[in-house]
Amino acid sequence: MSRGRPREFDVDRALDQALHVFWHKGFEGATLPDLTAAMGINRPSLYAAFGSKEELFRKALDRYAQGPAAFVREALTAPTARDVARHLFDGSVDLLTHPRNPRGCLMVQGALACGTAADSVRQELVSRREAGEEAIRKRFERAQAEGDLPADADPADLARFVVTVIRGMAVEATGGASREELGRVVELAMRAWPDARRRRPSNRSRSP
Repeated sequence: MSRGRPREFDVDRALDQALHVFWHKGFEGATLPDLTAAMGINRPSLYAAFGSKEELFRKALDRYAQGPAAFVREALTAPTARDVARHLFDGSVDLLTHPRNPRGCLMVQGALACGTAADSVRQELVSRREAGEEAIRKRFERAQAEGDLPADADPADLARFVVTVIRGMAVEATGGASREELGRVVELAMRAWPDARRRRPSNRSRSP
């Protein structure tokens, strides 16, 4: 017996289209008719190729990390902690304001308004965001060990500061903030970055 006709669509292209729909509407907001129309396939083909809407969303998240958000991984290889932060901020502004991209961040937008039926998706996004923050923290810990950050800096706080600024910019971008406006946020954030040359006050400054 025949095992069925082979797929007649480009899986990678279909996944890119699904990513765009999820990015624009979030997981629950993206309906199956939205997805199949954008992907140019029918519902049985979607299930055959991707398993389920939830599995399709997970594959779209992977696609997002490897494509539009690849700058995050690249930033962690920057030579200094300041360069890491700057690369993350600038890459985020590029991502959030590129005219071909939906406004906002898929990692933030994806779980908005998720009900209990989509709790596993929300948990997946939380887990991925936490993993991203942990990777930044570890990079800053290495920077501190190398003398690139002052001894009194807290790598965990700095990582949280960076991701909080990025998530805040994502929300602002969703509301229509321009590239120039987000760029000013980045400049303010960089002014707050700790100076590696800063040291604790010396005991010699105390009165005898």
